[in-house]
Amino acid sequence: MMNEHTLTQLRSLRLDGMVHAIEEQATSIAASALGFDERFSLLVQREVAWRDERRVERLLKAAKLKVSSACVEDINWRASRALDRSLVTALAEGDWVRNAQNLLITGATGCGKTWLACALAHQAARLGFSVLYVRAGRLFDELHVAHGDGSLNRRMSQLAKLDLLVIDDFAISPMGAPERNDLLEVLDDRVGTRSTLITSQLPVKAWHTYLDDPTLADAILDRVVHSSHRIDLKGATLRDPNAN
Repeated sequence: MMNEHTLTQLRSLRLDGMVHAIEEQATSIAASALGFDERFSLLVQREVAWRDERRVERLLKAAKLKVSSACVEDINWRASRALDRSLVTALAEGDWVRNAQNLLITGATGCGKTWLACALAHQAARLGFSVLYVRAGRLFDELHVAHGDGSLNRRMSQLAKLDLLVIDDFAISPMGAPERNDLLEVLDDRVGTRSTLITSQLPVKAWHTYLDDPTLADAILDRVVHSSHRIDLKGATLRDPNAN
C-alpha cells in the first residue's frame, strides 16, 4: 500500500480518482499480478473516468432540470404519442447540439413535453455540454429585473455561452413588447452558434400570431424555426406517478 503522505499529496493535486484506484489495487490480488506499466495505465484511466463523472455531475447540477431523473433510457414509446424513435435516437447522440441546431417540442398539457425536454437535456449534459433549463415566464421575469439592476449584459452573456438553453412552457401567457425584445436578443446571440430547445402547448404554426408583432415575429421565428427539429407529441395526459 502506498504510504499516506503520498496519498495526501495526490489528493492535494486533486487526483482523487487515482487515490481511489490505488486503494482498490492494494486489496486486489489480480492487480498485484500486473506489471508497473499496466497498473499505472489503470490508475490513469480511473482518474480520467473520475474527472468525467465529476464534470457531468457539475453540468447536471448547473442545468437545474425540472425533472432531474428524466433520461432517454426511460422514454415511454407508447404508439399513441406519435414519438419518432429514430429522431429521438438521433437527438440522443448529440449532433444537433454540436451543430447548433434547435429543437421544438409541442403538444397538449400533460403529454410529456417537459419530461422529454429534460431527458434530452440530461443526455446533452452527459455528453459534456453545458445546459440550463428555465420556464419562459421565469426567464422573462429574470431579464426584466436585470434591466433594472444593471446586470442584463452579464446575464445575456451567460445565456449566450450555454451549449443548450431549454425554454419550457413558451406561449403559455400573453407576451408584451419587452418580452418579445428580450427573446429576440437571447435567440440572436445563439443563432448558428448554440442550441435552443423550446416546449409549448401552442403549435409552431401559431407562434407568429401569438407574438403579435409581425416584424419581431418574423425575426424571432427566423432564428429558431428554420434550423430546428420538431416533435409534436400526441395522446392523453401522462401525469400520474409513473408517467414519462
